[in-house]
Amino acid sequence: MKDLCKDAVTLLEVGEEAEGQRIDNYLLRLAKGVPKSHIYRILRSGEVRVNKGRVGPEYKLASGDLIRVPPIRVATVSTTASAVPARDFEAVFEDEAMIVLDKPAGVAVHGGSGVSFGVIEQLRRARPQAKLLELAHRLDRETSGLLVVAKKRSALTRLHDLFREGGISKRYLALVKGRWINRLQHVRLPLQKYLTPEGERRVAVAEEGKEAHSIVRLVARWQNFSLVEVELKTGRTHQIRVHLSHLGFPLAGDDKYGDFSLNKDLQKAGLKRMFLHAAKLALPHPLSGESLVFEAPLPMELKRFLERLDANEKRDCGEY
Repeated sequence: MKDLCKDAVTLLEVGEEAEGQRIDNYLLRLAKGVPKSHIYRILRSGEVRVNKGRVGPEYKLASGDLIRVPPIRVATVSTTASAVPARDFEAVFEDEAMIVLDKPAGVAVHGGSGVSFGVIEQLRRARPQAKLLELAHRLDRETSGLLVVAKKRSALTRLHDLFREGGISKRYLALVKGRWINRLQHVRLPLQKYLTPEGERRVAVAEEGKEAHSIVRLVARWQNFSLVEVELKTGRTHQIRVHLSHLGFPLAGDDKYGDFSLNKDLQKAGLKRMFLHAAKLALPHPLSGESLVFEAPLPMELKRFLERLDANEKRDCGEY
């Protein structure tokens, strides 16, 4: 993408990858380090022109639009940003519209909140020729499994709509403390975000919270643990972790909502991460509408822990 010039007017031609994007978001992404207030000022003052005419911040770009941008002083890229290591993650699927990655545990999906970079920054560094790479949704840092990245603006918009409207089936595998009894159970408990006294983000079940719906299916059960599949009907922050913990079944290895003394014992037994894996996605292709189903097998460290569990505890139902 062409850089903005601090000393002269820049002319930008909009490509297919930006079609449908609001001009304010387009300029904010292009002019990293420039205050939002400055971008909105040059839009409202008419210094930014599209096809020689004035536009507002809400204007949606079309492929082929010619944008006139006044001189803008862009902040120098930090050494931290330039030090992002290139990494091309294992792809379960890829075409011209999107990539479906199998994200490893321990890697954030994006930089922020004390993390200097994540999957998306590393992927962009590994693919400098890519016109667009944007996250279609999120996974927690310690959650492994299927992650969707859009390669076209039209695909990104459609994927966001599908995730928001419940048009994508998301199923996770989780190991919990305790003996889960019901073969199938609908969990409808509203969730609300809050901050701890230390300023950390948390989520709790609360009557005034947002609607949250999980469907839990029993996969396998041992004397002290259960492997469950959780289908998300809504996509609230930490939904699986909070729903199951609230019901008395904390996730093995969960450092926010889990059983902390148990987690120490699990680490000694070989489980050094949270046992939550995004195992299955079913969705229509964002451009063609073709029905797609993707699966990611349990990572080896989780498989090995289940094998240890089988060796130490009698499994009384299920296969995994």
